[in-house]
Order: sequence, then C-alpha cells, then structure tokens
Amino acid sequence: MTDENPLLVTREGPVVRAIMNRPERRNALSTAMGEAWDRLLAELATDRSARVLVISGAGGHFCAGLDLTEVASDETPEQKLARQQARNRRTGARFGDIAALPQVVIAAIEGSCHAGGLGFACAADIALASATSRFAAPEVRRGLVPAQILPWLVRRAGRPAATRLVLEAAVIDAPEAGRIGLVHQVLADATALEAQLQRTIAAVLEGAPGALAETKGLLSALGPISPDGYAEAGAAAFARTASSEEAAEGIAAFKARRKPVWAA
Repeated sequence: MTDENPLLVTREGPVVRAIMNRPERRNALSTAMGEAWDRLLAELATDRSARVLVISGAGGHFCAGLDLTEVASDETPEQKLARQQARNRRTGARFGDIAALPQVVIAAIEGSCHAGGLGFACAADIALASATSRFAAPEVRRGLVPAQILPWLVRRAGRPAATRLVLEAAVIDAPEAGRIGLVHQVLADATALEAQLQRTIAAVLEGAPGALAETKGLLSALGPISPDGYAEAGAAAFARTASSEEAAEGIAAFKARRKPVWAA
C-alpha cells in the first residue's frame, strides 16, 4: 500500500475541498496523511482568499481513525512510547489548527466516522452527514484511549453523551448522532448531502469574510477546548496504552475480527 496522494486538495474559487484519500483503509489516518494535513493547514492559516474548507473522504467513508497498522512496530518500548506520544500530541494540535482556521470548515460525512474521524468532524464548524453514516469512539475496545478526540466530543455533544460514547465504545447511526448533537444535520443519501453542502456553502459566502473570521475568533474566546495540560496528559496516556499488552491484544483481535480476551 502506498501513500502517494493521501489527501486530495481541490479548489473552486474561495472553496477548498480536502478529501482523505485512503479508501482501501476507510481513509484511516496514516503518517503521510497527517503530514499532508499539516501542510494544507499551514497554507490555509494565512490564505485570506480561501473562505470555506470542506472535509470529506474518498470511497464512501469519512475517516476510520488512526491506521492501527502503524501502532505496531519493532521498536524498543522506550522508542515506541516516545513516538506514540509525539504522534498523539500532534493529532490533538491538528484538530486545534482546523478549528482555528479563518475559513468556515464544513465536514461532509459518509460511511465510517470513527475514532480520530470524530476529531475531524467535531473540529469542523458545521458537520453534515448522510443517513448511512456510522459513528464510534472504539478506542477502549482496542486497548487504547480516546485522548485527543475527547475534548472535541465533549464540546460538540456535551459531557453526558460523550461519556457514554467513549465508555460503551459502540457504533451509533446517523439519526442518533444528530439527536445527541454530534452532527448538525442528517441527509437522506449522498446526493442530498451534496445538495445541502452546496446550500450551506452558499449561505456562508453571504457573510463578510472578515466578520466570519472575527466571529470564529469570538467563539474560540468563549473558552479553551480543554484545560491547560490536558493535551500533554492525553498524549502520555495514549502512548502508555498504545505500548501496553492490552493494545497488542486489542489490535490483534480487531485485525482477526475476534473479541479480545477480556471480552471473550
């Protein structure tokens, strides 16, 4: 498997589209995709001619979260711990960079929106989903923790709904995601999703660019996404669990499509 073009970026006037492009892995986030995201976000942060960013996924899926094949490695425990901590820290910062963009960010969700995919969906300003979308924070079933997506889930859906989502780790459907506020609107199918996306873009473009950016700044000023120190603590917790025997078993069970020993 190659990662030659893991993030497809197109532009039509003031509208930029970023399509996560690893359909054979349900657009799971690889190192190469993360680096492509970071390059795009750095460009958009200073691009005042771009006014809307649309995030979606190729092949009928949004994003299945972290590519678990990159969690396993032949590194020493110390090397693995350091690498996972750095990667998770950057993941959290990436969601913050998306939310901080001056552009209005819209997530157009189809299919799987799991784990880190929820981070992209909740960091976006507006989230639209097709009725066939499915949402989950399955980390604890893999022996991991939802470290960097948790603050975004809490901000979008509230602490009670986020708590149930990350502790049960069950898949919920699009209507339930709409009911708890995880997404703003659920559309019947991909065609209806695209039609609503175009209406939303048109509505956003009616707003003055500077006023929209200032309004996003005011929304951010209402309070930080998480307390001081949380991002580092979350990265450390993820690194510990990713280096644990539980994660080794959880990921192996996931790949083999069986239950892990603690649930068998």
